[in-house]
Amino acid sequence: MSKEKIAVTPAVRMLRAEKARFVPHLYNYEEKGGTAVSARELGVDEHCIIKTLIMEDDARQPLVVLMHGDCQVSTKELARVLGVKSVAPCSPEVANRHSGYLVGGTSPFGTRRTMPVYMEETIHELPQIYINGGKRGFLVAMDPQEVERLLKPVLVRVGI
Repeated sequence: MSKEKIAVTPAVRMLRAEKARFVPHLYNYEEKGGTAVSARELGVDEHCIIKTLIMEDDARQPLVVLMHGDCQVSTKELARVLGVKSVAPCSPEVANRHSGYLVGGTSPFGTRRTMPVYMEETIHELPQIYINGGKRGFLVAMDPQEVERLLKPVLVRVGI
């Protein structure tokens, strides 16, 4: 990591309060670059970059989905797993309201609103993951078991 001072985001505050083990990584954020840019900038496999997606079910109840950077979420399969009619990504404005973070800098840690978290189950098989630290251009490297300890996600298989 560079010598730049890391941002003290709500995510970092939560991670520190929970005594979580994490390593901060800053990189040059590119608008609409997605996980391909962060993987390239950090020199890691995009599969190890975990995106935090804010979605809503048909009753407009928000939820968080953690997915590999190189995969998409089958919203049809997720809706089936959840027993609802449909699930869809929130608009950026709605996602910002639910999470308290700007899209592109959404962390599952320290969200404004408590939401259920669903994690693609193959994520916990990785030795280390990179997940947003609450700011664009800022990821934290962690053991996936640490993420599970903190967020207690429901493990699902909805990646395509």
